[in-house]
Amino acid sequence: MHWDFALILLFLGIAVPVLGRRRVRQLMQMPNTTKMDRISLYASTLVFQWIAAGIILWRTNAQQIRPSQLGLALPSPALTVSVTVLLSALILFNQMMGLRRLVAQPAKAQGIVPQLALKLFPQDDVERLAFFALVATVALCEELIYRGFVQRVLQDWSAGSVILAVLGSAVFFAFAHLYQGRRGLISTLTIGLLFSTVRAWTGSLLPCIVAHFVADITVGMLAPGRVRAGLAKQELQIAENKIDTI
Repeated sequence: MHWDFALILLFLGIAVPVLGRRRVRQLMQMPNTTKMDRISLYASTLVFQWIAAGIILWRTNAQQIRPSQLGLALPSPALTVSVTVLLSALILFNQMMGLRRLVAQPAKAQGIVPQLALKLFPQDDVERLAFFALVATVALCEELIYRGFVQRVLQDWSAGSVILAVLGSAVFFAFAHLYQGRRGLISTLTIGLLFSTVRAWTGSLLPCIVAHFVADITVGMLAPGRVRAGLAKQELQIAENKIDTI
């Protein structure tokens, strides 16, 4: 067990969830966010992700862990490409169904994630460009961190147990999204299990990186409009109910 790997895992398992939750609480207390608030958040997250990924690559290289052992390879190109397409299509379908429910079931628009969408997701072309860079960074770096590094280390420490590595990676990934609340924790744990299984099966991070990008860019670009539509529908229903009671 390498001390530097243990420190990184402690940071990912404790500091990242705590700091993320504190940051979201601060944002939720703000009545509105400005363009500068959103751009600053994108920039700081982007920098943190690249620093974390850089440290992991530095320390794994120092411990003679090859990039291919982190999933940065295509051991079976045909399988990897096929799985990438299928996984991305599945994730896209799931995200679109979730966004559709925000309009069909207005009460869901009151949850913490939809409310965060209104405050954090881009609102003009400049912000969308910055958000695109952020999503690309998060997709690459988080997959390297959780499906690459964490999964590899846990598999090594558990005497080669793929099952324990998959479960552990998914748990770390879910805790990193603790700020999304209980429902978000369950959904990210489910996605984490799926992605970790795919990474173990294909030996590559490519399917997870692409699917992660598809998930985040879809929600980031479409969620604010769907949330507003859901809230408008809810307000209309409330107004109609008041008229019916008169």
